[in-house]
Amino acid sequence: MQSISKFTLALLLTACAGASALAGPNPAPPATPADQPRTMEQVVARIISNEERLYSQIRNYSPLVETYIQNLKGDKDLGKVPAGDQYFLGRANFAKGVSLVPLNDTQSKSKRLLGSFSSFFSMQFMPQGFLQMIFIDTKSFDTTRYKFDYVRREFLGEVRCLVFDVTPAGKGGSGLFKGRIWVEDQDYNIVRFNGSYSGNGHDSWYFHFDSWRTNAQPGQWLPSYVYTEENDLSYALVRKKAFKSQTRLWGYNLGAAGQEQELSKILVETPVQDDTKTANDLSPVQAQRSWDRQSEDNIIDRFERIGLIAPKGEVDKVLDTVINNLEVTNNIDLDPEVRCRVLLTSTLESFTIGHTIVLSRGLVDVLPDEASLATMLAHELSHVVLGHRLDSQYAFFDQVLVDDKDTFRHFGFARTPDEEHQANEKAVQILNNSPYKNQLANAGLFLQALDSRQKEIP
Repeated sequence: MQSISKFTLALLLTACAGASALAGPNPAPPATPADQPRTMEQVVARIISNEERLYSQIRNYSPLVETYIQNLKGDKDLGKVPAGDQYFLGRANFAKGVSLVPLNDTQSKSKRLLGSFSSFFSMQFMPQGFLQMIFIDTKSFDTTRYKFDYVRREFLGEVRCLVFDVTPAGKGGSGLFKGRIWVEDQDYNIVRFNGSYSGNGHDSWYFHFDSWRTNAQPGQWLPSYVYTEENDLSYALVRKKAFKSQTRLWGYNLGAAGQEQELSKILVETPVQDDTKTANDLSPVQAQRSWDRQSEDNIIDRFERIGLIAPKGEVDKVLDTVINNLEVTNNIDLDPEVRCRVLLTSTLESFTIGHTIVLSRGLVDVLPDEASLATMLAHELSHVVLGHRLDSQYAFFDQVLVDDKDTFRHFGFARTPDEEHQANEKAVQILNNSPYKNQLANAGLFLQALDSRQKEIP
């Protein structure tokens, strides 16, 4: 049996999400020694120029945007504890400014995510407001509006950076950034900024945030993550609110990389060999399995193309290893073979698409150890073993050709209560025969924690 460390899995999952954010056109050319700035004023000028170029380039992209908000309340023993959550998944349209097209059905669950400050006695979050935090200043980020104070050199991971404090110049105005920026010292692109937007009398409506960018390719750093936290936010004169949120962006260049590679790779033709005389026709069972597999492949391909499922990579191999451990010790032999994929959302999700097991990034992130991961996979493997099938209509390609915004309404993978009960019983059998049978204490505590919090965090 093979063992996977939680640390290794976390690193692989981060790499998996990063790979899906790679972008294509118009990276900045690397700076030559002759082009390198020699004074701090020249450094600031290069920073401003790169930021302007980023705002121009990003109009060509429509990445996926996910915002998860966790409301908090006070507890005398535990401090701040969860008190409900809100979730938004959409696709940005930067060609129209800070614009979002929702993919999940937010209207049926909570109109607050798509609302505004329309009610005096209630606070309503706007997804566009969280997306705005990937930009320092969309109007003009220059020395006429901002003052740059050099602080020191600092490493962000392996990236060597220059650190500046940035404040509005003069009296400023509403919505100006106030905080700190980190600038990599090769091409002088901003890789992180931390602070808030200032204003006139409405500072309480601007949240504090920590915004990060990812090096998609040489000379190009694209927004990828924003963390927000407020512990004592005042609104409606007497009301207070506390919450934490994270906004993730990925899928800047969906589908383009593979398509370009196919067009540019060299193919060597070989003589065609006709094997029709020796080929065997598929039996009825084999034909049905092939048809079901086609349904799986169509859905996975569709989800990967719109950026919901990560490209196949190292994370899938880790999950496949755990599945193999379960199958070998239980003498399970399935045709076609079981495979695993990762859903790139922060929600806690696990489901099967035929013989494909899907776990969400959010679920893998919070699992405490390999035995807990095996518990999640054993439940979904049980659905496969018990023959809980996928609707084979998706083998017809027209069934998966839907608009991105209709994806969640079109596809559904929920099982019936009876099927879930059967899978639970089968999963216990599989785990009792597995190498994880003596390591399930943490998995039990994890499931208890989920059960205790499901009302506040559905």
